[in-house]
Amino acid sequence: MAKLGFSLVVLSSLLVLLNILNQVESAITITKQDSNSLDFIKASCKATTYPSLCVRSLSSYADKIRQSQRQLAQTALAVSLSRAQSAADFVSKMTSVKGIKPRELGAVKDCTENMGDTIDRLSQSIRELGHMGRAAGQDFAWHVSNVQTWVSAALTDENTCLDGFAGRYMDGNVKTAIRTRVVGVAQVTSNALALVNRFASKHAPASSMAAAQEP
Repeated sequence: MAKLGFSLVVLSSLLVLLNILNQVESAITITKQDSNSLDFIKASCKATTYPSLCVRSLSSYADKIRQSQRQLAQTALAVSLSRAQSAADFVSKMTSVKGIKPRELGAVKDCTENMGDTIDRLSQSIRELGHMGRAAGQDFAWHVSNVQTWVSAALTDENTCLDGFAGRYMDGNVKTAIRTRVVGVAQVTSNALALVNRFASKHAPASSMAAAQEP
């Protein structure tokens, strides 16, 4: 009986040890995956205009992005949309700022409309990229062209908002506050467009080849 009890204790200890080792191995695997994902993000962000911002804004999504060009582009668009929505809310509140000048008010209202268009176009882009599935050849090119067009238009909307505050007559707290936020949106949108273009260039040849081989 004593030997049986001792054996059960040893077996139980071994099972606990194996469980711990499995957990450690899993942790090491996850850490390695995260490290590879971060390296992938850093390498991809080199293709953008604002690489440091690109890495900062996307690194927290490494476990979701892994090493997928498509997921990277989709996440970059989602980050851009989130910042655009936040900026749009801020800009709309500026219309009720006490002491705002008539010319500033006009620019703020125009910017509110521009940011609304930006949100619509980025939302369309995310949906389009999500619906691509296993699109190939001309179908892939059509989908990705839509995304590129809408993201480019969103970037234009953001710059149009900023243009509305051009000139020294518009200088002041309202211009500074709005410009800070919209410039931030424009930068992440520019990065998102670069990553969409990278995704398109990496996958277009393979898609075209696959389409050409179809009977």
